[in-house]
Amino acid sequence: MKPGEVIYRHSGTVRITHWVNALVLLVLLMSGLQIFNAHPALYLGSKSEFDDPVMAMDTVEDGENLRGVTTIFGYAIPTTGVFGLSGDAESGYDRRGVPWWATLPGHRDLAMGRRWHFFFAWLFLLNGLAYLLWSLASGHLRRDLAPSRHELSHIGASILEHARLKFPKGEDAKRYNVLQKLAYLAVALVLLPLMLLTGLAMSPGMDAAFPVLLDMFGGRQSARTIHFIAATGIVIFVVVHLVMVLITGVLNNLRSMITGRYVVEPMEGKS
Repeated sequence: MKPGEVIYRHSGTVRITHWVNALVLLVLLMSGLQIFNAHPALYLGSKSEFDDPVMAMDTVEDGENLRGVTTIFGYAIPTTGVFGLSGDAESGYDRRGVPWWATLPGHRDLAMGRRWHFFFAWLFLLNGLAYLLWSLASGHLRRDLAPSRHELSHIGASILEHARLKFPKGEDAKRYNVLQKLAYLAVALVLLPLMLLTGLAMSPGMDAAFPVLLDMFGGRQSARTIHFIAATGIVIFVVVHLVMVLITGVLNNLRSMITGRYVVEPMEGKS
């Protein structure tokens, strides 16, 4: 069997915007959790209904002890040591929604967390616009990310192959499969714009200039909840993405996203 063919898989623009996005989204997530910790609860509508949150992370007293509890639609889940009450008995507990190590800048400074979040939000917007414009101008969006009818008709088979940890090789590995295309499009065209718009809807200054933002999402608290859900969706995507990188070959995938060159494994039985 011949050694795998080396192809040029990712352009310089894709690689640069990918790594900028990875850094920016990490800071946005962690600084966003810092802001969330100021009031770790989510609501629907325009006002905070403290007695009826969609989700809340809290610390409750249980006799002489404290417990961390996360409530989702009225259902209480014990989360001591993680959410609501982080840490442990040996090192000490910290009463906060999300552990300090998952936040930036980390200490209890809401104003600084907002500065970090807003600054990196602008970097995210500019980086995303650069990628979108390049994708449209170069044909990358249509050529590499838009699934064909044939691919969509075989989505069931692709799901089964992934469930069996059977991944494309040979010619099929030279392009994104249908699940990758749909996942990337969902993030790029749905989750990320949703995060941006709901973030703007939570800004009093933007609401004054564009009140339609609040109408779009049914109020500031609804926008905050949708913002949190979209961020959670992106975290799930990143986790799945990293798992797939590990399963399909860390070095090969990293090389392709650093140098652009990707080694395609030959089909079994091909020489």
